[in-house]
Amino acid sequence: MVVEPREEPVVGGQRGAVRTMAGVTAAAGSAVLAYGALYERTAYTLRRVAVPGLPAGARPLRLLHLSDLHVTVRQRGKLAWLADLARVVPDLVTLTGDILCADDARGPLLTALEPLASFPGVFVPGNNDYSAPTLRSPHRYLRAHVRADPRGEPLDWPGLAKELTAGLGWTELTNTRGVIAAGGLRIDLRGVDDAHLGRDRAELVAGPPQAGTDLAIGLSHTPEPRVLDAFAADGVGLVLSGHTHGGQIRLPGIGALVGNCGLERSRLRGLSRHETASGSCWLHVSPGLGTSPFAPVRLGCRPEATLLTLLPAGP
Repeated sequence: MVVEPREEPVVGGQRGAVRTMAGVTAAAGSAVLAYGALYERTAYTLRRVAVPGLPAGARPLRLLHLSDLHVTVRQRGKLAWLADLARVVPDLVTLTGDILCADDARGPLLTALEPLASFPGVFVPGNNDYSAPTLRSPHRYLRAHVRADPRGEPLDWPGLAKELTAGLGWTELTNTRGVIAAGGLRIDLRGVDDAHLGRDRAELVAGPPQAGTDLAIGLSHTPEPRVLDAFAADGVGLVLSGHTHGGQIRLPGIGALVGNCGLERSRLRGLSRHETASGSCWLHVSPGLGTSPFAPVRLGCRPEATLLTLLPAGP
């Protein structure tokens, strides 16, 4: 009988291969994070989107949607990019919250927005306009819907709102509504305080669009379904929100991992239709231009401003 020699497992070699694979994986992960932190986080992009909904015969309305700026005093690149947005010549500027990370950035922000003061503008606050961001455990971000828990240093939202109003001539829409003329149209505009903090009071702005207006637009920093439902039921044609950062980390074939609100993950950025039993409206969720200074990474989700072109509805 011939006995074939049996090869014994080379344990050290297997362990070495595992260590090598682990090293390659760690290196790849570090490279991806470096890309997200050093490049994509500051790859500011202007996206252009067409939205039907104006009356027949109306000329197009150019609406610049800004959100989640999260400005700090040293972000010169972001501030310069903001200042250059006046070149798109919008008919209306909308700012849907989370504007600053610290009060000392207020002056540089207002200087950057000054070129846009030539155009009508409206704004509402976000949850991070009331308190500065703080360091949190990274795993908290990956939870589906984290309850608001402000712990940071209080920010002077009333002071910023006053300067946006007095310095730029823009209109605050915090739990209030009004009518603005822009682009040859009369627009019913209404907004709520931040829904993530439970400060929204949709009942204070409820009701059908004011007579003689061409379009109704609603602003809510966080796109919570209860706010969207209320706006849609009242006949609002377009709702503008932010808060989600588009997911901030989006993976191929999966999309956003989380959005920290009640909206489904497939609608955490861009234009979608919000349908309810009592009405429907367009919803645009801005991915925003910033991040928390404690989570300075974007993957598959560039920082954006959006130029929405509102068009007459089809037949």
